[in-house]
Amino acid sequence: SSAARARVLAGVARGLRRARGELIAAMMVDGGKAISESDPEISEAIDFAEYYRRALEPFAALPGVTLAPLGVVVVAPPWNFPLAIPAGGVLAALMAGNAVILKPAPETVLVARELCEVMWRAGVPRDALQFLPCDNDPVGSALIKDRRVNAVVLTGGTATARKLLGLRPDLRLLAETGGKNATVVTDLSDADLAIKQVVHGAFGHAGQKCSATSLLVLEGPVYDDEGFMRRLADAVESLHVGPAWDRRSKVVPLIRAPREELSRGLTQLDPGERWLVEPRVDPDNPRQWSPGVKLGVTAGAYTHQTELFGPVLSVMRADSLEHAVNLVNGTPYGLTSGLQSLDGREHAYWRDHVEAGNLYINRPTTGAVVQRQPFGGRKASVFGPGGKAGGPNYVLQLCDVLEDPSAVTDDEAVMRACFSVEHDPSRLLGQDNHLRYQPLTRLVIRVGPGAREDEFDRVIAAVRAAGATFVVSVGTAPAWLVACEVLRSESASALGTRLAADRVERVRVVGELEPELRDAANAVGVYCDARRPLRTSRIELLRYLHEQAISLDYHRFGNLGAREDEYRRGPVE
Repeated sequence: SSAARARVLAGVARGLRRARGELIAAMMVDGGKAISESDPEISEAIDFAEYYRRALEPFAALPGVTLAPLGVVVVAPPWNFPLAIPAGGVLAALMAGNAVILKPAPETVLVARELCEVMWRAGVPRDALQFLPCDNDPVGSALIKDRRVNAVVLTGGTATARKLLGLRPDLRLLAETGGKNATVVTDLSDADLAIKQVVHGAFGHAGQKCSATSLLVLEGPVYDDEGFMRRLADAVESLHVGPAWDRRSKVVPLIRAPREELSRGLTQLDPGERWLVEPRVDPDNPRQWSPGVKLGVTAGAYTHQTELFGPVLSVMRADSLEHAVNLVNGTPYGLTSGLQSLDGREHAYWRDHVEAGNLYINRPTTGAVVQRQPFGGRKASVFGPGGKAGGPNYVLQLCDVLEDPSAVTDDEAVMRACFSVEHDPSRLLGQDNHLRYQPLTRLVIRVGPGAREDEFDRVIAAVRAAGATFVVSVGTAPAWLVACEVLRSESASALGTRLAADRVERVRVVGELEPELRDAANAVGVYCDARRPLRTSRIELLRYLHEQAISLDYHRFGNLGAREDEYRRGPVE
C-alpha cells in the first residue's frame, strides 16, 4: 500500500543519515568528489526520501482518482551526482509502486551499490529494487529495448536522451539533460558578491555539473571595468586545485581526461577571444586542470552554444539587460539561469523573459534543494512531461492515473487556487523560493486517427483554462471537427518537419500518435503527450503548463532591510 511504501522511505531516510560517513568516502574514492560537494548530496537524498513519501497524498485524495504503478522503471543516473540523483529517481519510482532496476553510471558503480545496500537494509525488497551495473552497450541498450521496461528515468546528456528514443521510439522517458547556464551581471549589482557566487557556481566540482555557470554575461560598464576583471581573475586564480581528499580543493580532477568538446574549450580560442585566466593541465595528471576564464565570446561562438562540462567560464558583453537575456536565450538549453542585480525592476524583466526552469537572483546557479527549488529545465534540457525533481508533481509522472465517474472537473477553480499563484512552501527568512506555473506558448494539438470528439473537447477546454497558446493540427479531419482560425491541415510528416523551425514546445495528441510524427519529435526532443485526457483538473491542466522555480536572496549580508518585520512563519502551503 502507499502507506507501507511511505514507511519504508522513512526508513531509507534514517539509513542514509546513519551511513553519511561511509557514503562520503564512497563518493570521494569512486567519483572524486570533495567532502564539501559530497556531503550535501546525502542531505539531498534524505530530503528526497522524506519529501517523496508524502508526494502522492494530495493526488490520492482527489475525488474519483486511483493511482496505479507503471510497472518496471529503469533509473539511469549520471556519475557527477552519484548518490542524490539515483536516490531521487529510485525513491520516486518506488513510492509510485513500481519495481526499479538501477543501472548506475559505469564510473560510479560503488556509490550506487552502497545506496542500494542502505535501501535494502531499510526494507526495500531486493526484487523491487535490483542493481544492474553494466556497460552502456550492449547490455544497457538491450535493457532499454526490452518491452518489459515500462519507463526510464534518465539524467545525462541531451544526445543520450535522443539515443534512447532512437533505440525505442515509444519509450516513456523522463529525462533531465544538458545545460548551458548563464549568469547575468548588471551595472546595478553588488560586483564583489557577484564574483564570489559566479566563481562558486562555475568551478565547484571542477564545473562538472549540469547546473554549473558556464556563461557570464556582463552588462557593458561591468565588462569594461578593469577593476572588476582584475578581481574576477584574482578570485579564480585563488581557487585551490587538487585531489578530493585535500579539504582545501575546490577544483578537483576531472572524471576522465577531457574529450573533444571540453578539450577544445580548455585549449582553443575563437577569433576575438582571449584568456583572462588560462587553464593549465597538471603535467603529472591529464585529468587535473586549473580553471579558465575566456573573454570576448560572441553570439553563436563555440563556447556560447556548447555544453563543456568542465572548469571553463566564457564571458560575453551585453549592451543592456534585454541584450543579455537574448544572449542567454540564444542557446539550445534552458536549465538554470542567474541574475546579479539589486534593482527590483531588473528582477521583474529578467524573470518574465529568460527561458529556463530554475532561476536564481543574487545566488549561484547550483545547489538546488528539494522543495525549495524543484529542479528541471526547458528546451533541450528536458525530455518528457517536465515535472521537476523534488517538486510536488514529480512522483505523479511515474503513476498511471485511473478515474471513475466521480472525478471532478473545475478548471477555473483549480487555476485560481493552484496554478495562477506562486507557491513558497519553505517560507525561509531572507530567501524567497517560489514555484510558479506558466502556460505553454507554442503548443500543437494533434488530432490523430481514432480521435473522439469528447476527448478533443476536454483538451480544448483545459488548454484554454490554462491560457496556453495553441494550434490544432489534423491530417484527415473527422466530421465533428469544425474549421477555425487555429486549425491547420497537414500530414503527420509535415508537422514533424516544422517542429524545430516553429520551436514547438509540446504536442498534445488526441487519438493515436502517428509513428512518423513520433519519430520526428524524438529526433528534435519535442514531447508528444498521447495520454488519455482526464476529467480531473488538477492533473490534466499540468499538461499545458511549465513549472518554474525562482529563488531570490533578498537579504543583504543578513540585513533584511524593508522586509525585516515580515512574518515568515505559519502553515506550509
